[in-house]
Amino acid sequence: MFSKMATTVHTPFVLLLFQIGVFSLPVSQTPQESPTCGYKSCHAIKPGMLNVHLVPHTHDDVGWLKTVDQYFYGARNDIQHAGVQYILDSVVDQLLKNPDRRFIYVETAFFYRWWKRQSGDMQDTVKQLVDEGRLEFVNGGWCMSDEATTHYSAVVDQMTIGLRFLNDTFGPCGRPRVAWHIDPFGHAREHASVFAQMGYDGFFFGRLDYQDRSRRKASREQEMVWRASESLVPPVADLFTGILPNGYNPPEGFCWDQLCDDPPIRDDPDLEDYNVEDVVSKFLTVAQEQAKVYKTNHIIMTMGSDFQYENANLWYKNLDKLIRYVNQKQVNGSNIHVLYSTPSCYLQELSLSGSPYFPMRIDDFFPYADAAHDFWTGYFTSRPALKRYERISNSYLQICNQMEVLGGPTSRNGSFGVGNSDTMKKAMAVAQHHDAVSGTEKQHVADDYARRLANGWTQCQVLVSNTLAALSGSSRLPSDRFSVNVYNPLARPVGWSVRLPVNGTAYAVTDSSGNAVDCQVVPVSQATVVVRRDRGYAVNELLFQVRAPPMGYSTYSVSLLQKGPPPASPFPRAPKDIQNKFLKVTFDPETGLLSSLSNLETQQTVRLSQNFYWYNASDGNNKDSKQMSGAYIFRPNSSTTFIISKTAKIETVQNSVVQEVRQWFSPWVSQVVRLYADSRVLELEWTVGPVPIGDNMGKEVITRFDTSINSSGIFYTDSNGREVLQRRKDYRPTWTLTQTEPVAGNYYPINSRAYIKDEKDQLTVVTDRSQGGGSIQDGSLEIMLHRRLLHDDVRGVGEPLNEASDLYPEGLVVRGRLLLSLNPPAVAANTHRPLAQEVVLQPLITFTEGLLPPNTRPEFSGLQTALPPAVHLLTVSQWDPDLVLLRLEHQYEARDSKEHSQPVTVNLQKLFATLDVLGVSEMNLSANQWKHEMTRLDWKKPLPKTKGDPSVWEVTLKPMEIRTFLLRVRLR
Repeated sequence: MFSKMATTVHTPFVLLLFQIGVFSLPVSQTPQESPTCGYKSCHAIKPGMLNVHLVPHTHDDVGWLKTVDQYFYGARNDIQHAGVQYILDSVVDQLLKNPDRRFIYVETAFFYRWWKRQSGDMQDTVKQLVDEGRLEFVNGGWCMSDEATTHYSAVVDQMTIGLRFLNDTFGPCGRPRVAWHIDPFGHAREHASVFAQMGYDGFFFGRLDYQDRSRRKASREQEMVWRASESLVPPVADLFTGILPNGYNPPEGFCWDQLCDDPPIRDDPDLEDYNVEDVVSKFLTVAQEQAKVYKTNHIIMTMGSDFQYENANLWYKNLDKLIRYVNQKQVNGSNIHVLYSTPSCYLQELSLSGSPYFPMRIDDFFPYADAAHDFWTGYFTSRPALKRYERISNSYLQICNQMEVLGGPTSRNGSFGVGNSDTMKKAMAVAQHHDAVSGTEKQHVADDYARRLANGWTQCQVLVSNTLAALSGSSRLPSDRFSVNVYNPLARPVGWSVRLPVNGTAYAVTDSSGNAVDCQVVPVSQATVVVRRDRGYAVNELLFQVRAPPMGYSTYSVSLLQKGPPPASPFPRAPKDIQNKFLKVTFDPETGLLSSLSNLETQQTVRLSQNFYWYNASDGNNKDSKQMSGAYIFRPNSSTTFIISKTAKIETVQNSVVQEVRQWFSPWVSQVVRLYADSRVLELEWTVGPVPIGDNMGKEVITRFDTSINSSGIFYTDSNGREVLQRRKDYRPTWTLTQTEPVAGNYYPINSRAYIKDEKDQLTVVTDRSQGGGSIQDGSLEIMLHRRLLHDDVRGVGEPLNEASDLYPEGLVVRGRLLLSLNPPAVAANTHRPLAQEVVLQPLITFTEGLLPPNTRPEFSGLQTALPPAVHLLTVSQWDPDLVLLRLEHQYEARDSKEHSQPVTVNLQKLFATLDVLGVSEMNLSANQWKHEMTRLDWKKPLPKTKGDPSVWEVTLKPMEIRTFLLRVRLR
């Protein structure tokens, strides 16, 4: 069990540390697995018959129409009748009445809350149900995450939180065997890859495009093996994937929840409305029809739906009868056998069924449409402000986690008070829910998600302040100066552009060594002032470049030199080209718009124009469909866009730090085109809103780049921030598409980047949040920035996506950044891979009034040296008092870069500057199994094993590989 735990002390001492709890391990690995849970708890099937696996379940959204709290307690039933605590109460009661019954549960966020409120006796009872396989957890994350708008790092974190609770509480019987994403609106390949690396045996979902489903039914290909990575060696990212027959609902006519209207089974033959024969006959027909579209003699039926089983007796009483009466027909020649089951039991039977050929899938399941004009591509952008808040909260959480490790106990209880990272971890985990960051919730629920994140920030702020004070050893001396602390969470040095709101007109800035830093003061752009109402009376911005060491900070001192009136404002004039030693950007003198972009290092130039447009959102009066645009669905009235302005009013700013062209397109759309002195990327800072609706037209606002690149109808997007997939207009790789929506049907999720290319040029756009986009014309790339709609799309949320607030009653104003790079395709990843990580994990800027005393530490790095360019430090988090969870990631795909798409070796003992690594053990991706003990069901013949690590301490990362370790550490 401990054979792979490298340590600097003798093995008996290590064993003693485990035994006395000093070095706690995942509970699931300490006892032997119960003989009656998991695959061993499955009911017997009947070979030669059609076995129908009935899976009782509930789908409990962690927020949607009601907040998380309202759903748990059953409050606000005027909105939706749902109370999760009553569901769990009722299910446990009914499971105890019949040992044959089964139930699966998914959302650990709810179960965790319910569990804490149970008595010791009830907890023991539930543990017995889990040990016997009668109550089984599937998926097991804190929530059922969205797959289009989430970043992989946040998904891994939320899964880890949920699975750790199950491990700690139930041991090996609490470990889910299958991933269960029955409700997300399309499915990402990276999610499947993550699930495979977490040790799941299979993956089940309910939604896929209606045309794809029709084809799969006809060819009996609703179950497949998903090869979810083109870089990882099979079967590392191979995952059996099954499409459920009825979404996640019961077959029509067989819903016996209190929320349903189907008649119960009336089995007293003396009653006039006795219906056993009718129910059984109908069920046999349904089962036989379903069997026609699946390959084996096993089929699955989901017996439950949204927030069902609040009165579980209704369900189980009728299911007991259904099983009994259907199986009685076997004596009369019926070949159908019905049984209580779980997804894992069903999966096991598929693996034992002689392994019929399951097709291979290598692409993803986007976009999703449930009818000809109903493409669920609007939510890729819905609630853009919440999407940005979630993304920067993820960055802050990673910094908070790192600070907790670097600061030790002082970080949690220091000079600034008591802080923790737990509040932010759970808030971020909830935010990954498929009706949270997706933007498909009611407005008051979106507000609640934001409030939870804000509470997490508050707790982390204390922790970060404690750690910075401890590491720097600083106390402040009163002064009219202030210091700027720049913390970099990445494992390599990072340069960053700081922009501070100020009222002075001249400042001096020095770095951590006391050297002068070039700085400039410019007036606040009127193009951005609309969203800066909370900045007080600052009229200027202080600009300077900073650099911070890997996983560390650097301190800059700022002194006011001159007060007085602001510097002369830039003045409107014909735009001047902007240029540094890497890039040149030209503008059309007549329109004020971009006209070209050049990479001076590679001698590349592309014609590049950019503007802002909007699609008129359908109001349901189209002759071909009544479908309207809403939180989920993007349905423009036509493929024709409305241009906001053909020209832009401009002003220019040029100094030694930055060159800017500030553009105004309308009172509600503006942009700053910005090129910093040492930057290889062009920054476009856009501001959109309030989107006007006085014309009674809902608007979907985009920016579009039109280039001279010959893209041939192809563009590329990332999958959850990792591997990149090719997209082709009006095309799906594994089925023949009949395109009915030329715009919405060609939109895909963009989590961190998208690009177009030809043989010579690649234009990459890195985004600062998840957005939707497409390439509707050759050589163009459009990204949706904002949506303001006047109608609901009739998918359940029940209100239009028309965001406003007390601060902005006229409508929401949103700001964001797009970063553009131009490179030869063969080396483009060398720029966009690290750039995307810089945007996701941006430096944290903190401020302190006063001077630093001479004995303080103005610069610090938590690493002994920067990691190689291909290696990303994905996770550094406190696991237990002397345990640290570490994830290292190779951030390049196998095909990305001749220079960086090579194996890289890292020495764990030479990693940290302030921690001694005393022991190490490798875990699966979700850190709930030892890596060497993780086994999965085999679906395809694996390739030969590759060469292992050079030593216990030296670990080798191959392209796109993430490796997870528990380290026993000691602060130096």
